[in-house]
Amino acid sequence: MKARIMVLATVSPDGHPSTRTVLLKGVENGKMIFFTNYESRKGQQLAVNPYVSLSFVWHKLERQVHIEGKAEKCPPEESDTYFASRPYKSKIGARISPQSHIINSRTEIVRAFIYEAARLAGQPIKRPDNWGGFAVTPLRFEFWQGRESRLHDRFEYILQADNSWQTVRLAP
Repeated sequence: MKARIMVLATVSPDGHPSTRTVLLKGVENGKMIFFTNYESRKGQQLAVNPYVSLSFVWHKLERQVHIEGKAEKCPPEESDTYFASRPYKSKIGARISPQSHIINSRTEIVRAFIYEAARLAGQPIKRPDNWGGFAVTPLRFEFWQGRESRLHDRFEYILQADNSWQTVRLAP
C-alpha cells in the first residue's frame, strides 16, 4: 500500500499547534519530501520552528506511523524539477494563490486564475520564488498496530547521536 497522504503538524511562534493534510511526494536519502507555498501558514511556521510531526494512518489495516523530524527547504533545483512536472493549471494555481491568506471570495481567486491563464496563454511557467519543497529528516518513528483487547503493538525508533537507531517497545 503506497503512502501518499500524511498529516503534517507544525507549531506557531506562540506555541499553538496546527495540522493539515499534505501529499508526500517522495522519500529521498531518507527524507520525506512535500511541496508548498513558503508564505502559507505552514511555510511561515516552519521558517520559525523547523520541527514537525508527520502521521500516516491506515484505518482498515489498523496501522499508523508517526514521525518526528526537522524540516528544511529543498534545494531550488529540486523544487524547479518538481514544479516543471506539475500539470499546467496547477502551476497557474501556485502562482496566483496567496495560500492561507484571507481573500474576499472564491470569485476573486477564480478571476485571478482566469486572468493569469489568459495572460500566459500556454507559455512555460517558472516556479514562483515563494513555492517549493521541504525535506523532513526523521528523528523519531513510532509504528502502531491495533490488536484485540486494546493490546496494541507499538515500537519506537529514536535517532541517536552516532546516527544509529535505538528501538524500544512501548506499552499500548
